[in-house]
Amino acid sequence: MNIARRNVLRLFLLMATSLLGAPTAMAQGYPNRPIKIIVTFVPGGGADIIGRYLAQGLTLAMGQPVVVENKPGAGGLLGVEAGLAAAPDGYTFTLISSSYTVNPSLYKLKFDPVNDMTPIVQVSQGPLLVVANPKLPVTSLADLVALGKAKPGSLNYASSGQGSALHLGAALFADTAGFSMSHVPYKGGGAALNDLLAGQVDLYFAATASALPLVKAGKLRALAVTSNKRIAALPDTPTIAESGYKGYDVTLWYGLIGPKGLPADIVARINTEVNKVLNLKETPAKLEVDGASTAGGSAAQFHGIISREIDMWHRIVTKLGVKPE
Repeated sequence: MNIARRNVLRLFLLMATSLLGAPTAMAQGYPNRPIKIIVTFVPGGGADIIGRYLAQGLTLAMGQPVVVENKPGAGGLLGVEAGLAAAPDGYTFTLISSSYTVNPSLYKLKFDPVNDMTPIVQVSQGPLLVVANPKLPVTSLADLVALGKAKPGSLNYASSGQGSALHLGAALFADTAGFSMSHVPYKGGGAALNDLLAGQVDLYFAATASALPLVKAGKLRALAVTSNKRIAALPDTPTIAESGYKGYDVTLWYGLIGPKGLPADIVARINTEVNKVLNLKETPAKLEVDGASTAGGSAAQFHGIISREIDMWHRIVTKLGVKPE
């Protein structure tokens, strides 16, 4: 083969490699500047703790700073809207909560919650704790249901706000069990817990992180957990499902999404690195601060969770006639 033919062949191979390897070359050059994770809640809470822990792990893995920007408001919608409006270049992600799947049934959104985002990975999941004031004469869900049926309308329950997962989880249980309770919404979980402790309300489907220390101290009585598995911190507390209400499964979770149109190789890279962080030996202890456990998995699995829960909450909100505040 003469020199001219060798040069032509070499040029052809170079061009083919360049074209076929374009995504790989892009992935290898990514990232080349800081990455931002928008957390849709205030600093210091469970979402913020999880977001900053992820950012720390991703900073080490990606070789670029990963910073957290807190953008609370409107049930997380302000942060979500900002994240979805960002360029789909892999430099802005949003840490969403399970309220993301409730909001479409309560509010007129400016975006399509399924098609206007790119799912990355579910980060954590954890149950609610069904807790009662110790003065309430019940020690189990069976007792609670019996009391509710014997004295219709006599029981009430707190929530952190109208249309919150805590509200809907309790309303769904009462509807499933066939009795009624009066809903007392509060502006936040702290106020709800305070009134439960004071005996102003009977019951609360609480975030595990906030209620667990009070249960351990004997100030509240745990009747059940809302997930389909018991939790290690309260191994003797049954699930609602095993207490006779098969199929009941309500969890709080956090996960990462990006803007619509995010390249597949960037999705794969972030998904892989987040799963590595979640598999670190020290990660479970970090998530337990929010009463949660690690989730992980593929982007497709997270997409399925989001789609299914949007449909589930739509059916529940419609059936129960829940309206936003």
